[in-house]
Amino acid sequence: MKKSHILGIVVIATAIGIIISTAGDASSYVTFRQAQEMAFSGNDSKIHVVGTLKKADDGDVVGIEPAADKLSFSFVMVDADMKEQKVYYPEPMPVDFLRSEQVVVIGAYHDELFVADKILLKCPSKYQEQEIAINS
Repeated sequence: MKKSHILGIVVIATAIGIIISTAGDASSYVTFRQAQEMAFSGNDSKIHVVGTLKKADDGDVVGIEPAADKLSFSFVMVDADMKEQKVYYPEPMPVDFLRSEQVVVIGAYHDELFVADKILLKCPSKYQEQEIAINS
């Protein structure tokens, strides 16, 4: 065999190894109920939960509690099944957190509290089409 063929086989084998090792880290979005079941069954992997912030009837976000250290906070999130869950985030509140349309928390349950390691936000697009009233 030529050296180029051997090198190609090594590169392909390495790529396959990387794909297989990272496939175990991939996760899908779950609800808080499913996340609790996974935690209680001994699953220690990071869990992705998608939902929205809890809002009052007037549209204001409710349930945000800054911690005593002022460097972390907790908030109430509502998942796709409309289950409300208190989420603790050990870092400062992300920019535009209160304006977000959707929130994805990545973390794990610790007892009855969901502790997020990372928060991903889907904010309203400034490019959304808006109606323009034209007076005639």
